[in-house]
Amino acid sequence: MELTLKSKGASATGLVAALAVATPLAFSAPAFAQDYPAADQTLDWTIAFGPGGGNDIMARSIIEILKKYELYPGDIQPENRAGGSGAVGWGYLFAQDGNPYGISTTSGSFVTTPLQADTPWKPADFTPVALLATDDLVLVVNKDSEIQNIEQFIAFAKENPINIGGTGTVNVDFIVPTLFAQKAGFEFDYVSFNDMSEQTTALLSNALDAMVGNPGEILGLIESGDLRPLVFSGKNVPKALEGVPTMGDIGFDIGVSMPRGLILAPNAPKEAQDWWIETMKKVVETPEWDAYITSNTLTPTVIYGDEFAAFLTTTMGGFEEVLRSVGAID
Repeated sequence: MELTLKSKGASATGLVAALAVATPLAFSAPAFAQDYPAADQTLDWTIAFGPGGGNDIMARSIIEILKKYELYPGDIQPENRAGGSGAVGWGYLFAQDGNPYGISTTSGSFVTTPLQADTPWKPADFTPVALLATDDLVLVVNKDSEIQNIEQFIAFAKENPINIGGTGTVNVDFIVPTLFAQKAGFEFDYVSFNDMSEQTTALLSNALDAMVGNPGEILGLIESGDLRPLVFSGKNVPKALEGVPTMGDIGFDIGVSMPRGLILAPNAPKEAQDWWIETMKKVVETPEWDAYITSNTLTPTVIYGDEFAAFLTTTMGGFEEVLRSVGAID
């Protein structure tokens, strides 16, 4: 299968450049006390993307729950450290080796960014706390498209050159349609965008044939009828997409989901890891967390500690195999 990537601003070169200018200074971790967490220690919460995106919303939702239920005794300082598809933010956390007060949330880029850029870190370097949800994608077309369902889309794509848009270059937005195309037997050009607004504008102006996106980010346009959903990449369709088939339903299950999880700095003390695991068990039982999952059309998928680490390792291996098979990485 031949596949062409067309970038609208995002590139692996940009990732490397971002790393070069934003690598943090060497970090000296504070002394760790057995009464973790200490009320006089500020929690340095890195959000590896800009305001308003899925990673930002997740982090701030957790922080609000921690504060509302008084689960964390000290101050929490969230900071957006965007750049390089997460490379800058997670690079900042990576430099805080052993610090029990450095924390961050994960997304699909946590797995894909190290595959396409020369980052000093890999997911296995961090201290795993929990996988809290998985984030899947929906394939949509413009309401004016003659394509009414996924069967028509596949048939059309087999006979005509098509393009599919996504946010970022070599990440889950690229991997999902690539795997789907391989299984369904069609080819396409992938067009990458820096953000969802640019991508949506391109589709609505008919510059794209289709695009993939998190349903939580485009649900309003789906509900208004401006976008027509064709197929969902997850195993279970959220209520907001009721009636839309999954890729598995039509025989092309790709087995890929984006990990929405929580990590601590590398080599964080086990006491800190254990404390966060127990705390997140409380967080996911709150009505606020349930509301977050529902409003962002996520799939609640909760595993902790070593199981989360194994999930990340397996996911990264699968992603790497796909990207190498299509020549996206060397």
